[in-house]
Amino acid sequence: MTKAERALETRERILKAACEVIADIGFENVSMRKVAEHAGVSKALLHYHFDTREKLFAEAMTHSFAQTGTEAEVGGDGAPAAVVLARILRSMLPSDAELRQDWKLWQELWVRAQRDRTARHLAVDLYDQLHAWVGGAVERGIGTGEFTECDVAAVSTLVLALCDGLGIRLMLDDPRVDLATARSTIWRAIAPALGIGPDFPEL
Repeated sequence: MTKAERALETRERILKAACEVIADIGFENVSMRKVAEHAGVSKALLHYHFDTREKLFAEAMTHSFAQTGTEAEVGGDGAPAAVVLARILRSMLPSDAELRQDWKLWQELWVRAQRDRTARHLAVDLYDQLHAWVGGAVERGIGTGEFTECDVAAVSTLVLALCDGLGIRLMLDDPRVDLATARSTIWRAIAPALGIGPDFPEL
């Protein structure tokens, strides 16, 4: 392994550890020492890669977002547009332990964004990327004739709003909203605009 590869591997390990620690105890309780211990690196090495908690938090959020997007980027396997969109929706709801951790990070970001301009800009930027991600899937479906022509921006905004609202209910373990209910609610809301059936696709 080259020096550059070792540095990249260390950085990835630190970011993974930061995501786990922040999700576990909250950003306000996180110290660089705790992250370093969790990552199995020295505090000096951690500071070499990230000189402040704020920069580490921003990188951890971006890392978490990128990992989720990579795992759900499945448009190249020839799946129908509805299935591709459903996979994206699945990744945007807290449906398993890893996605619940992502949601805890988002909740930390929402809180910080109310008081910190940098965090607010990061949140808006990540939402822009989510909007483009959903919109891209809808546009592909329109292009292949699987979806009807529609206001792509409006559909994307609706998807994000519903995922946020229902995702919070899922994180709270609200007995009125389970995962199947959340998925079907979102799908029924967007299906008329896309000209597709109201049932969430089998994945």
